[in-house]
Amino acid sequence: MLSREQVMHVAQLARLELSEGELERMAIELSKVLDHIEKIRELELEGVEPTAHVIDVAGALRDDEPEPSLPRELALAPAPEPVAGGFGVPSPGADPS
Repeated sequence: MLSREQVMHVAQLARLELSEGELERMAIELSKVLDHIEKIRELELEGVEPTAHVIDVAGALRDDEPEPSLPRELALAPAPEPVAGGFGVPSPGADPS
């Protein structure tokens, strides 16, 4: 099991403040995670392709097909203050009223 000092070090790196109870709980939980990682390291994974999904995901998204877009004038019509052919937005720190 991870020591209190190790958990405190990890918490400091993550910029977390942990109470005494949280330190104990994190020591147990992080130790379980590390034990699980060690079990995974025991597996023979030579030739196994890395994956983002446990099953193949095919056709989840439609193909991109170019289509005519909304005319600029129509898109900007409801804008309160269009600027240089785009939407005007307040500068950071500007009064929103």
